[in-house]
Amino acid sequence: MQSTTATQECDCLAHRFGNAADNPLRERRYPTDTTDEEWAVVRPLLPVPGWMRGRGGQPKAYCHRAMLDAIGYLVDNGIKWRAMPADFPPWDRVYAFFRRWRDHDL
Repeated sequence: MQSTTATQECDCLAHRFGNAADNPLRERRYPTDTTDEEWAVVRPLLPVPGWMRGRGGQPKAYCHRAMLDAIGYLVDNGIKWRAMPADFPPWDRVYAFFRRWRDHDL
């Protein structure tokens, strides 16, 4: 069953240990948004960010689930990175997350 309402809390690493709580949670409104069941499967597969492994860098400022939702929206709709809807994190942050995830360097 698709989750269509905003999640009150997020259990991603960016919310638990980063600065993602500084940014509001987005309303889950697109068919490509991850369901709670999908998120439960995907969340443990995301690599631990470099700053949590002592490799330096800054804590993440955007929810990892929102980042994955943005990537799913982009792939499903064939849009350009810069055409990302405004309710997702900024396109350049989503693209940077995608690159680090692709390169296994989160």
